[in-house]
Amino acid sequence: MTILLLESLHPDAEELLAGVGKLVRADDPNAPRCDFDTVEAILTRGRGRIGEALLRSCPRLRVIARAGVGLDNLDTQAAHRLGVPVVFAPGGNAETVAEHTMALVLDIVRGISRQSRAVAAGHWEERSRYAGNEIRGLTLGILGFGNIGQRVARFAHMFGMRVLVLAREGRPAPEPCTSVPLPVLLAESDVLTLHLPLTPATLGFLGAREIDAMKPGAFIVNTARGALIDGPSLRAALASGRLGGFAADVLEVEPPVGNDALLDCDRVVLTPHTASLTMLTYRAMCMSTATNVGAILRGEAPDPRSLHRG
Repeated sequence: MTILLLESLHPDAEELLAGVGKLVRADDPNAPRCDFDTVEAILTRGRGRIGEALLRSCPRLRVIARAGVGLDNLDTQAAHRLGVPVVFAPGGNAETVAEHTMALVLDIVRGISRQSRAVAAGHWEERSRYAGNEIRGLTLGILGFGNIGQRVARFAHMFGMRVLVLAREGRPAPEPCTSVPLPVLLAESDVLTLHLPLTPATLGFLGAREIDAMKPGAFIVNTARGALIDGPSLRAALASGRLGGFAADVLEVEPPVGNDALLDCDRVVLTPHTASLTMLTYRAMCMSTATNVGAILRGEAPDPRSLHRG
């Protein structure tokens, strides 16, 4: 059987899969041409897309998988219609993304990266203009209260922040968080973090109206998906000074184009979608995904928590 890799995985995960079937790499120009008639599994990470056309071109397909959490690059509806199981790693990156989120919160509020760039440029006198703050006593608003959002709330509370979460009917937030409607969350948050999945309903969720409803000088931190924020509105708010700063591990276009205004703003901190790529978490997500794909290909039951139910 053939296992098609649209992107590389951790070497240990690839070794595991190689013990189950023949690996073919779509991203390797030196790899042999893939015979789609023999493909029984397709795996990807965050870039390679598994769409309906690819699904239908593989008549023996038995499973598709993403070594990660979000599934916006997989056509899960088409897979379910065709009876193809979808494997992923829910919750696998929660701790590391929450940790990265807090690192960005600390960086953008205290101005750490900005100070570092000034010192590297020979401007030690930057300390006389220092205007950073500590996060203790600030209000953190969390949009998306799943595995990652809950961990961010726990970390923020440990730092002494007040934590607001978006109220959901019948699901009050656990103490010490406070559930509030969206207008209150926007108006009272000093820092807003995004942890929503990207769906048609959340595309551009944070637009001009929502940003204008925030406190003047508030900060936005996004470690979820770039397209959750309306890009032009974000850049306009930064340029006008309406926002105090923006920190993100994700953008609506990755990598950003060279003339992107975010790259020239000293109140912006960007990392290249690496929140989940720590050695520990990257290996764990790849190994979990490969193990469950291998189980299906051997006719065994995968961990039921790894299956997307639609």
